[in-house]
Amino acid sequence: MDFSKVKLVVTDMDGTLLNSKSEVSSKFLNIYNELKKLDIKFIAASGRQYFSIVDRFDKSIQNEITIIAENGAFAMLGDQELFTLSLPSEYILKSINSLRELENVYIVLCGKKCAYIETKDEKFINMFKNYYSEYTIVNDLTKVKNDTFFKIAAFHFKCSETHIYPAVKHFENDLQVIVSGENWLDISHSNANKGYALNIFQNDLNISKEETMVFGDYNNDLKMIELADFSYAMENAHTNVKTAAKFQTKNNDEQGVEFILEQVINSRK
Repeated sequence: MDFSKVKLVVTDMDGTLLNSKSEVSSKFLNIYNELKKLDIKFIAASGRQYFSIVDRFDKSIQNEITIIAENGAFAMLGDQELFTLSLPSEYILKSINSLRELENVYIVLCGKKCAYIETKDEKFINMFKNYYSEYTIVNDLTKVKNDTFFKIAAFHFKCSETHIYPAVKHFENDLQVIVSGENWLDISHSNANKGYALNIFQNDLNISKEETMVFGDYNNDLKMIELADFSYAMENAHTNVKTAAKFQTKNNDEQGVEFILEQVINSRK
């Protein structure tokens, strides 16, 4: 494999760079610094909250990693806000009301300041805290004000594609409705996806599809996989991602991202 053209590496977090314990491997810091020496840009792109993404990285590099958060609705570099795509207010109420009609579905209103939930279910909250490090429990999500809202995330302990998606599919004409994980579904601005965000950075950095490497595992990674000639599906990826990606790597617990990035680095030496 000729990796000489690679100038930009973009990786999803959950199921991709993060292992099943939601940890970045001990190898990553050294790999990141080697990429930096080679002038290869790195972007972390996730459906997670910004705070939850940046907290996963070593403190020494947190302020220099570009973060695409909330499935492409928000991007930051250090303390610099790069762009925001907020969810139109009229759809917040409609989406929440539709989701409230479903059984065993937990709703998260994702804001710039923090995430908001109206459940006190301890099982959900213990899981939820892994993805949202900044959050507030409120009595009524439709009454939350004074924040910028990126998306509504919905969670089902069994399957979001089966138990949530059919009830909100009708919003797709106006909004982005993405099954972002086995248990998660996101409703956001029509342009809020990782591909839209990645395209902004490719244009700003003057980096082409032929110079871009992307790693992903779920449907919310499909649009950014389309923008990379070096597109990799994790071994643990959804079938749709394996079909769309040009290549495959090891699973996230076997450090599949690092396995390929080490090859990129070694090929330049």
